[in-house]
Amino acid sequence: MKKQFKYKSKSVRRSLVTFLLVALVLSIFAVAPLITRTSAQRKQLNSTINTVRTDIPKPTYPVSKKVDQVDDYFGTKVPDPYRWLEDENSPETKAWVQQENAVTFAYLDKIPYREKLKERLTQLYNYPRISAPFHRGDTYFFTKNDGLQNQSVYYIQKGMNGTPEVFLDPNKFSADGTSTLSAFSPSKDGHYLAYGTSEGGSDWVTLHVMEVATRKMLADEIKWIKASGVEWQGDGFYYSRYPAPEKGRELTTKNEFQAVYFHKVGTAQTDDQLVYDDKENPQRFQNVGTTEDERFAILTVSERGKGKRGNAVFYKDLSKGEKTFSPIVGTIGDDSFGIIDNVGDKFLMRTDKDAPNGRVVLVDPKNPDQQNWKDVLPERTEPLQSVGTAGGKLFASWRKDVATRAYVFSLDGQLENEIKLPGIGTAGGFGGLSDDKVVFYSFTSFNVPPTIYKYDIAAKRSTVFRTVDIPGFKPDNYETKQVFYTSKDGTRVPMFLVYKKGLKLDGNNPTVLYGYGGFNIVTAPSFNSLRLALLEQGVVYASANMRGGGEYGEKWHEAGTKLKKQNVFDDFIAAAEYLIQNKYTSPSRLAIQGGSNGGLLVGAVSNQRPELFRAVVEQAGVMDMLRFHKFTIGWNWIADYGSSEANEAEFKALYAYSPIHNIKPGTKYPATLITTADHDDRVVPAHNFKYAAALQAGQGGDYPILIRIDTNSAHGASNTTKSIEQTRDIYAFLFENLGVEYK
Repeated sequence: MKKQFKYKSKSVRRSLVTFLLVALVLSIFAVAPLITRTSAQRKQLNSTINTVRTDIPKPTYPVSKKVDQVDDYFGTKVPDPYRWLEDENSPETKAWVQQENAVTFAYLDKIPYREKLKERLTQLYNYPRISAPFHRGDTYFFTKNDGLQNQSVYYIQKGMNGTPEVFLDPNKFSADGTSTLSAFSPSKDGHYLAYGTSEGGSDWVTLHVMEVATRKMLADEIKWIKASGVEWQGDGFYYSRYPAPEKGRELTTKNEFQAVYFHKVGTAQTDDQLVYDDKENPQRFQNVGTTEDERFAILTVSERGKGKRGNAVFYKDLSKGEKTFSPIVGTIGDDSFGIIDNVGDKFLMRTDKDAPNGRVVLVDPKNPDQQNWKDVLPERTEPLQSVGTAGGKLFASWRKDVATRAYVFSLDGQLENEIKLPGIGTAGGFGGLSDDKVVFYSFTSFNVPPTIYKYDIAAKRSTVFRTVDIPGFKPDNYETKQVFYTSKDGTRVPMFLVYKKGLKLDGNNPTVLYGYGGFNIVTAPSFNSLRLALLEQGVVYASANMRGGGEYGEKWHEAGTKLKKQNVFDDFIAAAEYLIQNKYTSPSRLAIQGGSNGGLLVGAVSNQRPELFRAVVEQAGVMDMLRFHKFTIGWNWIADYGSSEANEAEFKALYAYSPIHNIKPGTKYPATLITTADHDDRVVPAHNFKYAAALQAGQGGDYPILIRIDTNSAHGASNTTKSIEQTRDIYAFLFENLGVEYK
């Protein structure tokens, strides 16, 4: 999950709905029967999986004590013997972490090419990465990383062709480079900047304010911000915060009672004005944004903790001095609404109400009932990817079989032209201000590094603005193709494959199958230079687009939620079956990988079909599906997963696939590497502590079960150094267990 939020042009677009899709991306799926095989087929698979073995002996694991903890869910007694590992501050847990890390790194240290692999990853990552620019007046901002800097640096320049100079360097936030820049929001007149910092990659944000022209830091400091935008109005901004958590429990305490405040530059946080709160509904998200002209304040409220996937939206006209918010859509259900921009007195609004693939409507806030909405961009057969305004135009993109198609419309929805993209891949950006003459967008694919394009609105023409050059990378050496396979219930599912040209379909290729499958998130084609270290060693990389994601709109998403979560696991298992049946690989050379919600995926699938895989990489997964809602912001995931406490049917579904609760002692499980970090306050480390203890105790085979616990890091690696080191250990583990002879 990505951690850096960049608030650039249309402030309202960074509403809570968009934020949650990125920031709270997190977990998981449901029940049902397994794909069947004959006993002869299973015997053959079990024989095949034992053909590749490591020379490193099976580790001796620390003793993980068991406690007599039993919970009652609707009359079902559920043991939780590793409950003690939920207390991350206890001496026992800290000792267990040290012992587990000692075992893991002793194993990894014995892999002879591990440091050579780190050198190669460092080479592959060491190239300049520059973002698309955005501006306030004639002041342009962009980020650049010279290659191996722990954090990207913000630069500033006058005009589009001015001389860049360093503006804000997050590498100076902490000595070890693990404090990150988590918000960057210039005021609309460009006079001030509000930026956020996070320690060790935590989701907690502290805001600071500086004068842009002088670089003078002001005394303003705003704390305990999470799941929030930073939205300017005049000489102040709106933000959302939580009450200060209990000291020592900052990274695990359940986050409730979010409230919206307005901070005026130059004042103390204690003087901030309370704008909106809701004492009756502690598990609601509420954020306020402003339109580009600062005429309207837009309040977005959602309540995913009660299983509702949609939101309500309200407004007030600041030009008239209105003090209270009036409803545009006043009821929270499963439909989503987001204000794109105002056109005079009316609002352009994106919604999936009666349009699961998304549409854009024009709404008169004085007559907001649905019968008065006017379609501007009607629903299509493809899902709407993004939409925004710039230069007096509507820029909208749709996904056609996961790949982006982009178009330009007039503000009343008349098609003007398609923006031709260079191939099958992912394009994003297209944002800007109402008087812009050009907009910028990026394009990437599995074998195409991110390229920034400049689009001239009047000329309707794109030109390359910035490219990257990765030393030694030759895209023609690799092939990317999209295939479609059939899942257990007959559903057609897409998957991307990337590999070196000349691949032999002999069933003997080491393969890594990646998946996510949740929260309406799209696993889109994108470039990762570190992945080249897999491909150049002959590894096939497969990325499956299961249900639960947003690849085909809300219906595709809904088909992988709550009681239907097993569909996601079936889709992933079918992807593995496809790779085997079509001779890309075999069970003895197939690994699966997933993080966060994808960590749940690979944990559940490994339990259901252990003979199908040789190795598993489970990163920061949600592994205890009965208790995820009890920590930090986990209650937000009930909308996708359901609740073990509020609904008996959902409890049964969760219990049927929860990775921790479905480990069968004595089973020969694949080699498994689990990763987590001490500052992960999104998916707290306890999920993976308990999973590692249970899987180590249940392993009936010889393959290692290891957990790698990072420090000063969080849901994702907190800096470049840690990212490379974690990738080194994951790839070394995969090579060792897939029988790859590292060259």
